[in-house]
Formats: sequence, C-alpha cells, structure tokens
Amino acid sequence: MVREFQAWPGGNLSLREFLRSSTIRSAPHVCAVFAFGLVALAAAEAQFQPHWVGSWSASQQLVEPNNALSPEDLRDATLRQIVNLSLGGNELRLHLSNRFGTTPLHITAVHLAKSAAPASSRILQASDKAITFSGAADVTIPPHADYLSDPVEFPVEPLSDVSITLHVDGAPVEQTGHPGSRATSYVTHGDSVFAADIPEAKKIDHWYFISGIDVAAEPAARSIVVLGDSITDGHGATTNGNDRWTDVLARRLQSSPATHGVAVLNQGIGGNHLLTDGVGPNALSRFDHDVLAQAGVRYLIVLEGINDIGMLARAENVSQTAHHTLVLRMIAAYEQIVARAHTANVQVIGGTIMPFTGSEYYHPGADSEADRQAVNRWIRAPGHFDAVIDFDQVTRDPEHPERLLAAYDCGDHLHPSPAGYAAMAEAVRLSLFSSADPQPAYPQPKIAFTFDDLPVHGPLPPGESRIDVISKIVVALQAAHLPPIYGFVNAVHLEGHPEHAAVLQAWRSAGNPLGNHTWSHMNLDQHSLDEFEQEVLRDEPDLEKLMKGEDWHWFRYPYLAEGDTAEKKTAFREFLRQHGYKVAAVTMSFGDYLWNGPYERCMSKNDTAGVQKLEESYLTAAAESIDYYRTISHTLYGRDIPYVLLMHVGAFDAEMLPRLLDLYRSKGFEFVTLPDAERDEFYRSSIDLSLPAQPDMLEQVMGARHLALPARTDFAPQLESVCR
Repeated sequence: MVREFQAWPGGNLSLREFLRSSTIRSAPHVCAVFAFGLVALAAAEAQFQPHWVGSWSASQQLVEPNNALSPEDLRDATLRQIVNLSLGGNELRLHLSNRFGTTPLHITAVHLAKSAAPASSRILQASDKAITFSGAADVTIPPHADYLSDPVEFPVEPLSDVSITLHVDGAPVEQTGHPGSRATSYVTHGDSVFAADIPEAKKIDHWYFISGIDVAAEPAARSIVVLGDSITDGHGATTNGNDRWTDVLARRLQSSPATHGVAVLNQGIGGNHLLTDGVGPNALSRFDHDVLAQAGVRYLIVLEGINDIGMLARAENVSQTAHHTLVLRMIAAYEQIVARAHTANVQVIGGTIMPFTGSEYYHPGADSEADRQAVNRWIRAPGHFDAVIDFDQVTRDPEHPERLLAAYDCGDHLHPSPAGYAAMAEAVRLSLFSSADPQPAYPQPKIAFTFDDLPVHGPLPPGESRIDVISKIVVALQAAHLPPIYGFVNAVHLEGHPEHAAVLQAWRSAGNPLGNHTWSHMNLDQHSLDEFEQEVLRDEPDLEKLMKGEDWHWFRYPYLAEGDTAEKKTAFREFLRQHGYKVAAVTMSFGDYLWNGPYERCMSKNDTAGVQKLEESYLTAAAESIDYYRTISHTLYGRDIPYVLLMHVGAFDAEMLPRLLDLYRSKGFEFVTLPDAERDEFYRSSIDLSLPAQPDMLEQVMGARHLALPARTDFAPQLESVCR
C-alpha cells in the first residue's frame, strides 16, 4: 500500500511511481535523490503496511463433471460471481485459484464492484474497479497454483455483496471451484467485465476460480475459519439468501462492539470427510490451504465427521472392530487438527456431530449412532478442544435425540433448514471471540498421584520381588520429575517380612511421604467403629518411625468405604479430627489394580500377545477415565478441579507407569502434591473434619444432584479372559 506524497517533484504521483518516472531521471543529483527515494519508500511502506484479514472465502475442489462448465462455455467468456463479505474495509485483495487445473489458466481481466442485489448480475457501476496482478491487467496462473491480486482501494461495509467479474480466453484442463456456492453466477461470451448488467448471461449456482477476499482492517481484526462439510457449506440454505449458519454468525458478530472486528470464513465442502477424499480433499489434506493460509486467522471451528460415520456402513454392515477403529481414527484426526492449529497460535473450537437417524442417504443404524455418540463424548470432554459448541444438543429432538428436531430439519433428516442454521449460529457464544489475543478456554489441569497398599499389592510375576516393583515406580516418578507422592501403608505386611520394610525405606529414600491406610486394609462398612479406629491407631507406630517427624496425618479409606451408616461416618470423621488427620480423597481412578492379576497370569505363561492386550487396554482405560472425570468436573463446576488419582503399587502398574505418566502429560496435566490439590474448595470438608461430611468423589456429587454419569467402559469382564 503506497501513499501519495505531494512534495515530490512528481507532483501527485505515488512515491513508487515517482521513483520510476522520467522526472527523477532528469533531476540533478540523480543518484542521491534515487537513494533517498529508496530509503523513504521502504520507511513509508513499513509505516503503512496493512493488516490483512480474510473477509470471504470458499474451499477449492476439483469441480466434478456434472457441475463443471463446458469448454465451450469458457471460450472467450465473462464470468460474474457474487460473494457476501463478513468484514468491511477500504482496501481489498482477491484470491484466485487454479489449484486443481493441470494446465495454465489465463485470465485476461478482473473487476470488482458492489452488487446491486445478491440474486442479480447488476452492479453499481460507479464502484467498479479493475484488479491488477504485479501491475498487469491479466494473469496466467500455473497449474495447481493460487494467485493473489494487487491491493485495490475499494471502500466496502461489513456484510456487503461484492461482484467479481473475470474474463477468460479458454478453459484449463480440469476446473477449480466451489460447486456449493448457494449463490447464482453468470456466464456469457465476450468481454463484458465493464458491463453494468449481463441480462443474457447463462445462470449457474456455482463458483469458479475464486477462493477469497481479504480486507485491510484495523490491527485488532481477526478471522474465524470454519472447517466443515455440507452442513457448513449450507445444503438446505436459501440460494442467494446468505442464511447458512456461518452467515448468521457473521451478522451476530457485527452486531456486538466486542466482536465487530471478527470475520467468518466458510471452508465447508459438501460431502467432505475427515479421513478420506469424498467430494473435495479430506479435511487433513486441505488443512494448510484452507485454514492456516487464511489471512488473520485466530480461531478455528471444526464441524466434520458425519460423512465418515455415515459412509462406514452405508453399503453393508461392518464389524464392531471396524466401528471402534473408525472412532479412534476420527479422534486421532481431531488431535492432529488441534496440534497443527496450536502450532500457528490458532484456538480450536470443536462442534459436536448432529443427529442423522432417518437419513435415506446413510440410513444409519444403532452402531452408527453409537459411533456418533462416542465421538461426541470425546469432543465434549474438556481439554481436547479449546472450547466446544454443542450443535448436537441444540438441533436434536428432545424426545428422539438420535433425530433432528422437525422444525430444524430441511426434510432429508441430515441437513438443517434455514431455521436450523439460525439455531446453530445462536448457539455460538460470542464471548469465545471477544479477545484479540485469545487464550485457551481451559487452564492447565492439575493432578496429584497417590499410591495405595504399600508395601504389598497384588500377585508378582515369576522372578520379580516387591523391591523390584517399588524401585520401578520410584525411578519412573523421578524420571518424570514428579513432586513428592503420598503412599498409603498397611503395616500388617511388615510383620514377619523384613524385606517389606525395605520397600517402604526405598519409598522414603526417594523423598516420598507416607499416610495411613489402616493396619490391615479393613473395610469400615463391614466392621464396628471401635474395630476400625483400633486399625488406624495400630498403623501409626510404623508411620511415625518411617516419617521421622514429618507429617503423616493423611488418611485414605480402604475400599473408599466411609461407613455404612450416617452415624458411623460422622463418628469416624470426629475420630480423625481429634487425631489431626486429613482425608485423602479420590477424584480420578481407572481401576488400575484390575490389570495386576492378569499380568501375573500372562507372564507365568510367557504370553507376550496377552501382555500387549493388557498394555493397550490399560492405557485406553486411563485415557477414558481422564475424559470421564473432566466431563463430570466441568458439568458440575464449569472447570477442572485439581484431581487426586488413586493408583496401586502393583507389578503391572510399575511396568506401565512411564507410559501412564506420558499419557497424563500429553493431556496437558500439571503434576502437583496431594496437599496442593486439596487446597481447592472442593476438598474443604475432607480437610476440615469439623464440617459436615460432603461428597468427596465426583460421582457422589453427580448422584446427589440427580445427574446422569457419562458413559464408561467396564474393562473387568474382558480382563477376566486374558491369559486364561
């Protein structure tokens, strides 16, 4: 962008034009003036460098034959196409594309003008501007390439309709475009780029060779890219009506002072898939072009996957393994999208997949619906996306949640109607986009690891000792730089087994504290209060000896059983208070102990395939538990409480701990101590035992509030059969 300088000998020429003019060549001291001019040019251009932000875009694809223009249509042809901008500005630049062409595309002229009406070829002729490319009126775009025009002064308001008129002398081999325009375009023979109207033109509801318009915007302006399929592309919307959900969202953004500088770029392709090429390239393969390359992009909304689910069993039923594999691959694709976007400082918002039972195209059954639910559970779980828009919840029929609400159904039970698209747009929280410097919606979650049943838990594989087990655990914790980890002791195992004392010494030598788990792992629900209190007291001498003056007054209930009556529960809390204890609550677990017995069986049989199954299911269970508890926490409190994880000192736990720690770290967790975690308000009644007892497990809180728990896999039955 070069501004005019009146003081130059060139008069009203721009600085760049003056430096190229004959005036400078005839001026005295040419070299000095020229050198000064170059310095001034660089300074001026740096000062006035525009902030470009995408205002309109369309994903490009190879136009299929039934939507392509014939070579005759494109011989000496003028093509006028209407687009609706989201953001306004005083300067524009145009993106053209020959990305799928296999021969060069020669465009002889391009003009921009304000459209007289979205469903008309008429323009406001006074607004007409010629577009140039490196100063030239024509441009030849190489095969498989995109092209960016020179900037042009073109004042335009937000939400304006702009006409793009171009002339081509012939069609390239293979056409690039966007068939799902939901807008009428006009094609005629001859060069009519200047024409105020083209009444004789052939009408077609597709776009060709145009891929975007950027505006020079205020510094805080930014764009949202929406990556999607036909639901984002607008199947079922009104042709020339600009009532896709992204259009309605753009209007909402413009209505708010906090978001009037936010553009919406629709990168939906009808029939698009996450994983495979359907209509248009798959979402992962087009990600760099369609998302990261967009000017000013700071946010990404992802609404993809319904076509992957629908296509899996469209032709015939497939196995449960195939369904499970699809869900895992879709989740992996989402993880790729998030990781790649975060690398470019783009915040990623996940959209849940909407109902499609009753669709005659996909005729989904119960297994496909289960796939959709599984994927949506993952999308909703905190920490996967930076935020979530629950399109499923908004558009489903409450009485039949596997179906679209009739009022929002365009009639095919797959795509929304204009009313449905409006409801989708209204479901988007504008606060997600109110900051020019977006931050992740979910702060880094925190977790405190704790280990029960020291010094002995579970069977040992052949050739392994208890000291081997604890040594592996200690080394893994140290290698991952975890803070001190509480271990909870059953001192009964020290009687007659001096080698077990070495286990506790190894734990303490690594700087890890110990707490009380009763002397023999007694269940309070099954014993009297007096018996249980004596169990707690009997554990204390060994704790006192091992902790050497450090605080060991943390108590973990065996079996997490807090008493089978309210009176017993209250009385024992008073006992703990009088003896200076705090309760080590449990707010995350995945039944890790279930794997230790099968592991011993597999190792005894030297069954490596069985061990591999155990490894896979162990990590799957841990990952599911993260989603499960974080979903509950966000349902209850809208945030992550600091979690306290229950683990055991089993042989398989020791073997898997390095990979388990990597899993939690990959999910963004910060490792903290038990006291740090329980400083959170959630644990108040666990720390201050003078208060009335409150639920200290997240599932208990859900039950108290009569809320349904998220779905969760029960791994116990499948573990029973491993290595039998």
